[in-house]
Amino acid sequence: MTQRRSYGILALSLYRNIAASRFRVFRESSKGNHVSAHHTTRVIAIGNQKGGVGKTTNTVQLAAALGQLGRRCLIWDLDMNYGATRHFGIPPEAFLGSFEVLMGDEDAANVIIDENEADVQLPPNVHIIPSSRKLEKIDQALSEKNKFAPRQFVLKKPLEQIRSRYDYILLDTAPNATTPTIAAYASADWFLLSAMPDPFAVGGLNDALLDIESARQYGNPNLAILGVVLSGVDRRTRLATMLTEYVEKTFTIENGFSLKFETEISRSTVIPDAQKEGKTLFQTEPAHKVTEQYRQLALEVEERFVKLAGGSGSAPTAPEAGGSLVNAAAPDGSTAEAG
Repeated sequence: MTQRRSYGILALSLYRNIAASRFRVFRESSKGNHVSAHHTTRVIAIGNQKGGVGKTTNTVQLAAALGQLGRRCLIWDLDMNYGATRHFGIPPEAFLGSFEVLMGDEDAANVIIDENEADVQLPPNVHIIPSSRKLEKIDQALSEKNKFAPRQFVLKKPLEQIRSRYDYILLDTAPNATTPTIAAYASADWFLLSAMPDPFAVGGLNDALLDIESARQYGNPNLAILGVVLSGVDRRTRLATMLTEYVEKTFTIENGFSLKFETEISRSTVIPDAQKEGKTLFQTEPAHKVTEQYRQLALEVEERFVKLAGGSGSAPTAPEAGGSLVNAAAPDGSTAEAG
């Protein structure tokens, strides 16, 4: 664990310099085109190299919260366990989806499930590309089709074909190095790390950092961490305290800026209850404190992108995120860059 932790911290330190460059490019392009921050499509991979850390829940609920703000969101389920698909009560074998797109047999636009699907109740402004168990056979199927094709790039063309339709495309990844997960690392603009108090949480975060660094070295040099979300948090437990302290220490950079989102998602039974109904918290428990936490998380995400764009455009009114930002405007108006 000690060695893995040291490698994780090393990967993060190497990657700060690249992230700072990535953010400068983002800011310059926004200034030149006078584009509001929320008019640029963001492709965000959400994950961790450990299962059971709330990544699918965060993907679904964050999309629903952003949808309430009027943002057009696509959830792309890339997990063979089809968690996001099941979250909306969608039978995995009832629709074409990720398998057919990655195989090149269908265009992504043709398999998107939207508000016009009578048998599926999606939140406002949220669409989904579903997954199924067929993804278990994706490697064999791709090899049989063309054994020399680079599988890590199978998402790039489909994403380019549809990204202009959305403000956010959220890639829900599997907790292991499957071809769809590797393709998500190779194609995303940003990575949102999801963590939950657990004895193996630190190892999962470190492994994800190493994979992000590898993705940057081998095909996606602009991939950068958007932030870290802590979910399933019960402040009475030692595990929650230990994980928070670790994330604060590891992901805080120069001038006290932290990549950890200030909003934490509390542990609650309303989340599995909503999953059983095939709905989001915004449909089942709109006034619950956890639902409100996801609203605040969405506002933080929006505010972070506005600040990354150098303050161009506008975001919904939100509480201050405590300066939790790389290369963000510091209180004195200067810029804090990763070093």
